[in-house]
Amino acid sequence: MDVREFVKPKMNPAIGQVSPGDTVRVSLKTVEGDKERLQHFQGMVIRIRKGVDGGSFTVRRVSHGIGVERTFPFQSPSVQNLEVLRHGHVRRAKLYHVRGLSAKRARLKERREKATESVSPQDEQQASE
Repeated sequence: MDVREFVKPKMNPAIGQVSPGDTVRVSLKTVEGDKERLQHFQGMVIRIRKGVDGGSFTVRRVSHGIGVERTFPFQSPSVQNLEVLRHGHVRRAKLYHVRGLSAKRARLKERREKATESVSPQDEQQASE
């Protein structure tokens, strides 16, 4: 018997496609007493862990010269929104090596998206005729 037969994790629809090296802003619902507010955590995704429980991703940022990492489960209802700000170009699945780098050295180049073919207005007119 496999645990997956009994447990079906319900993924949070607010969390979209994310990959290591992406710079993301995660919005969390925080409850303080009887008040609720959104708290943002912005940083680079250094790890994605997939598993039976739905998995999780770890975001790292440097705050006042100190590295701070936070792990978010994919099925967490407290995550209200995940916004991908940049797609970093990486060659590793786990970016643990950025822990030893300074904040400036840990920056990644931006990943190029596949170039779409640009169609000029003259080509569109010829195609429609």
